Amino acid sequence: MTDTSTKRRSSIAGPAREEARVTDKSTERRSSIFVNVFVWGYALIALLPLGMMVLNSFRTTADLYTKPLGLPWPPHLEAYVTAWTDVSFSTFFLNSVIVTLGSVFLTSLVSLPAAYALSRWKFRGAAAIEALFIAGLMIPVLLTVLPVFQLIDGLGLLDSRIALILLYAAGGIPFSIFVLSAFFRQLPVELEEAAEIDGAGRLRTFFSVMMPLVAPAIATVVIFRFVPVWNEFLFPLVLLRSEEKYTLPVGLTRFFGEYSTNWAPLFAALVISTVPLLLVFVFATKYFIRGLTAGMGK
Repeated sequence: MTDTSTKRRSSIAGPAREEARVTDKSTERRSSIFVNVFVWGYALIALLPLGMMVLNSFRTTADLYTKPLGLPWPPHLEAYVTAWTDVSFSTFFLNSVIVTLGSVFLTSLVSLPAAYALSRWKFRGAAAIEALFIAGLMIPVLLTVLPVFQLIDGLGLLDSRIALILLYAAGGIPFSIFVLSAFFRQLPVELEEAAEIDGAGRLRTFFSVMMPLVAPAIATVVIFRFVPVWNEFLFPLVLLRSEEKYTLPVGLTRFFGEYSTNWAPLFAALVISTVPLLLVFVFATKYFIRGLTAGMGK
């Protein structure tokens, strides 16, 4: 009797399970379609200004005034030539490259050993030193303009690219130490013990064992520092006096006249200034995503 009842329930539950499985698949398919439509729609809306900027860079200023929504046909390259040569944009571009790469390199050079020592070595005052670094994240940038100007002027570094490199490096160290320390703490102690047994000193352990393991964190720090430094406008405007030392954001103001604006070279200049950011994201996205998600699997 029991076997008969069990077989009857199984014969009834089988179609029900199949129906529930079909319903789940249908719901999952609808959710996937909704997510895809939302993501692609957001991507198109986000890329629309970038696309308009690129298209307008291949037009003339007269076309922009007479046919603001027209296509760039035939495409004109005069705007790029004007931006690169007549407006000294090549000089601004080189200055931005020097300042950005110099500050990112100096930030990494200081932050990596500092984060390693603070997170892995046990010594008195380590917590206080780390708290002092982290406190730098809470200082509003606008409040530092006057003290920074007086400091740079006192050091005799006013109107120099070195001042910007030191300033941006100092500003990036708190965030970099915060990120790198979190990654170093996640690494097992057995790695250092094994390196010590093999005869490696602290410096060799740091460079040969620990640094390669935190490469995603280093990529994250580089991207997070590269983008704001490349786009920074306030401090170059305050600290630089000579036009040949302007960075790209300050150099873009050259395109805005008192009574007119030369739109086509301005769009070309914006495209040129955007290319390095796109290259950094394209080549470092893999490490960037790995760095952001590394702590989630722990």
